[in-house]
Amino acid sequence: MGKKATKAADNMYYLARSEAAERNPDFSSREKSAEIIGIDRTRLARIELDTIPPYPEEVKAMASAYNVPELCNAYCSRECPIGKGTVKTVSIDDFDRLALKVLGSLKDIDSLRASLIAISEDGVIEEKERPAFQKILDSLEKISTNANALRLWAVKNIRMK
Repeated sequence: MGKKATKAADNMYYLARSEAAERNPDFSSREKSAEIIGIDRTRLARIELDTIPPYPEEVKAMASAYNVPELCNAYCSRECPIGKGTVKTVSIDDFDRLALKVLGSLKDIDSLRASLIAISEDGVIEEKERPAFQKILDSLEKISTNANALRLWAVKNIRMK
């Protein structure tokens, strides 16, 4: 991209467009980017300058056009009123790092399975079982986050859905 927009320098939508511009010069200008995305140029500018929030369908269009699928996750985890409390932010690392994170989060899966079976046998989570149950939930959250990061990497780098 030509000149850096200093007011938008920390904006995730601007950063996504900047990343896309490294691969496709059409994204160097807001005007051409807005045309590709299908929104007004001034609206894109206001989104990138944090003066208005984007609509979910605009985020989806930017993520697709820029090939930055993590943009949807960032929107859902940081800006969406529902997602802020339920969606965990993931970051995309290199493939080898992501694969190790996934494998690391799965290393205790057999003990988690055994613990869940033991806790669920009577259909009641007793007070003394709550710490073990919380550990299971935390481990599942870690597995889920790592799996989502790997999925986003695949969407971004090998165009998998």
